[in-house]
Amino acid sequence: MKNFVQFRIARPTDRFEEVITFYEKGLGLKRVASFEDHDGYDGVMFGLPDVDYHLEFTRHVEGSPCPAPTKDNLLVFYIPDEVEVLKVKNQLASLGYHEVEPENPYWKAKGVTIEDPDGWRIVLMNTKGLQREG
Repeated sequence: MKNFVQFRIARPTDRFEEVITFYEKGLGLKRVASFEDHDGYDGVMFGLPDVDYHLEFTRHVEGSPCPAPTKDNLLVFYIPDEVEVLKVKNQLASLGYHEVEPENPYWKAKGVTIEDPDGWRIVLMNTKGLQREG
């Protein structure tokens, strides 16, 4: 799979504006694209950290029920700087999103778990993440 040029994670939501606020203002992700009324869909994309890897949220004019499947479905953001983790945690708390107990205790040791408006969870993990080989 060396030939792919971009990677997108896409998810529907019925809380479009709240999700935008959570990921853009709370988490600080950069909006890289958006669209309106494309065959009944609106959408917004956030870079992870740029367009090569991005997160898309959509809504449909007729609604799009999308309950979170489990408390252990996670989007993990690796942030090596502890001060930055606390800054993001506090920004999300100021918007009304507070830390929750993770399903898997692994995430508690160096991470902060927070539910987004749809009940999906993110983890602000205070490590460098996976290291590249070679």
